[in-house]
Amino acid sequence: MSEATSERTSGAPVALEVRDLALKIGGAQILHDVDLSIATGEILGVIGPNGAGKTTLFNVISGVMAPTTGSITLAGRDITRDRIAARARAGLGRTFQTSSLFTGLSVLENVRLARQVVLGSELSLLKFPRSNDKASTRAKELLAEVGLSHRADVRAGNLPHGDKRKLEIAMLLAADPQVVLLDEPMAGVASGDVPELVEVIRRLGTDHSCTVLMVEHHMEILLGLVDQVAVMHFGTILAKDAPDAVMANPTVQSAYLGESVDDDA
Repeated sequence: MSEATSERTSGAPVALEVRDLALKIGGAQILHDVDLSIATGEILGVIGPNGAGKTTLFNVISGVMAPTTGSITLAGRDITRDRIAARARAGLGRTFQTSSLFTGLSVLENVRLARQVVLGSELSLLKFPRSNDKASTRAKELLAEVGLSHRADVRAGNLPHGDKRKLEIAMLLAADPQVVLLDEPMAGVASGDVPELVEVIRRLGTDHSCTVLMVEHHMEILLGLVDQVAVMHFGTILAKDAPDAVMANPTVQSAYLGESVDDDA
């Protein structure tokens, strides 16, 4: 953890807390005894072998799936039984492994619509917005922040994958989230576009005071970005520590069946 990051998260209140979380489907125990606490402003990476339960954990936290037992607290508020929309209003945002955009609309329109929901104005795909209305103005600001101003009028479906990921983040920011869940943000992104996307994610904390929980299989990228790493194995948290400490943990190494965690997992 860098000195600047340490100062940012030192003594910070807990932004997201998961306690004794479990998910059982039929006779299968998918998650069990998951305990996880993330400080405000922290970037936490979640790693683990395929099938460890990483995306399932995201699904439960974001409300896509309901836990069998346990609790989820966002900034001190119990959201365990809240619907997805209520969690979003409480400050929880999420991206998915596959892009979820209005592909037929322009880049600017995607962000404008996301902002309209927050402002409470009428959501319309047919009404042409004024260029200086509140939603459009904020959308332009967010596109500038993620480096997409020059693509504002491009159809979202025509963007390269790296730009789609940036657009998803701009749409998240339009909702003023406190905690952001990023599920494999680098998946499918060309290597040349990775550095810019990494910087966009880094600024979620530094510029927007967001707390970030992310799953990412590109280990080298993740370790250079996060403050702490949580390792999942067989549906529970095996270890949580600073990146160097986690990488040196022999139990973590064995969880990858002898594979070096410097490789993609």
